[in-house]
Amino acid sequence: MMDLKAGAALAADPLTTGPVDADSLQSHFNAGISADEIEQVFHLKRAQPTLTAFTALFHGGSDGVLIRLLVLRELAADTSTAAFSRADINLKLSYLVAESLETVLMRLRSHGLLAWDAQASVYRVTPMARNVLSALDTLLSMGKADDEAEMGFLLSQVAGAQAVGGVTVDQLKHLLGRLVDLTEEFRDAIASGSEFKLRTSQAKWHMACDWVEKGSLILRAITSDERADSATHKAAQAIGRAQSALLNMQGMFSRALNQIERQRVHLGQSGLSTTDVKRWLLAHEDLSQLAVGAIDRPVVPLFGTPAEMIDVAETELLAERNAAVAQEGLPEGQDAPLTVNDAPAMQAELDDWLARLSDFANLGNFPSFSEEGPKSIPIQDSLLPASFAVASYRASLLPLLGDASEASLQGATAQLARLPITFSAVDEMIQLNDPHVAAMSIATLSLDLESAPDDE
Repeated sequence: MMDLKAGAALAADPLTTGPVDADSLQSHFNAGISADEIEQVFHLKRAQPTLTAFTALFHGGSDGVLIRLLVLRELAADTSTAAFSRADINLKLSYLVAESLETVLMRLRSHGLLAWDAQASVYRVTPMARNVLSALDTLLSMGKADDEAEMGFLLSQVAGAQAVGGVTVDQLKHLLGRLVDLTEEFRDAIASGSEFKLRTSQAKWHMACDWVEKGSLILRAITSDERADSATHKAAQAIGRAQSALLNMQGMFSRALNQIERQRVHLGQSGLSTTDVKRWLLAHEDLSQLAVGAIDRPVVPLFGTPAEMIDVAETELLAERNAAVAQEGLPEGQDAPLTVNDAPAMQAELDDWLARLSDFANLGNFPSFSEEGPKSIPIQDSLLPASFAVASYRASLLPLLGDASEASLQGATAQLARLPITFSAVDEMIQLNDPHVAAMSIATLSLDLESAPDDE
């Protein structure tokens, strides 16, 4: 509700009621350029009465604009009568201060939005006022529809003009400009690589596609209209190309989102991703509240004065450390301990095992072997008696027998590989009467007489 001061401010707003002063308009252009040579200036001058009506409504502060629109909309919405006496207006707008209402009525009347009939002493809403309110109502209703693509109003203007046969090239260019803006906006969102920008733009893109589908019918009607001039046809075709470019962006959105999905970082085995964490953080208006209770108490720094620091340093350097050095002194020297490098136990076992197999190769020096008997023995007779660890170690060396690559080297294992003994085994087990080994694979050690030395 306006007070008297606001009403006085409305009455004092200066407005140009007549035609535009050519001299004042020319002052805005560079020297040598006439304002009348600009095509848009001609169209704007021709629409001067309509522009004056908008100026009367929207000149001044926002509060004054609201009150003027409120009064004009209340009067135009009453269809029960075409004329309003002052008593009727006072009754209808009784919630306004009388002085403020008088100021608004005078302003609307002086600029042709309200007509005063002196003979009948009544006010009438002019056709110009109804046209202005109709345009504003269309714009306001599109704003209520949550049109994030902001194409509804532009398309409605084109559709309305096409329905009455008066669509203009400027109206089509406004729609084309908005389509180009949306295409660039969506391309920037895709290039940004931000998942949140992509999903927001994709939702906006779906809304724009709904308007494109509705606008395609209108464009087909315009292009098939024989009365439309070449400029109108050209603008309609440009809009069709812009709509096609907009519709083709679905694949670009899908590829960008799939790329982000492949690069998504998951937090351990929790199933959460960085996107989930960011969405959760964005749901909090004040992130600082999340730290409440996280820190029990603030860190309290402790400071020491120079005098205290000197006292501590004197005590530490002069008293305690000197006394400790005087009492203890340096430690006495000690001789390094003597160690005996004994041969490893496995090396001794290897030497013993090599000696046993060498006896077997010497034709008669091995137990239970005779020249008349077979030239092979069971594997358990060569590995045992021994503990389980020693028997296992001996068995691990058996595959080296006859290994040509190992025989070409130096050392005890190379000597083992060069012995004229063949190791053969089958995939079966034999039970043994031994305190350390319960069973063993069936295998034999055989003399390789062809590779044995002649003196043997």
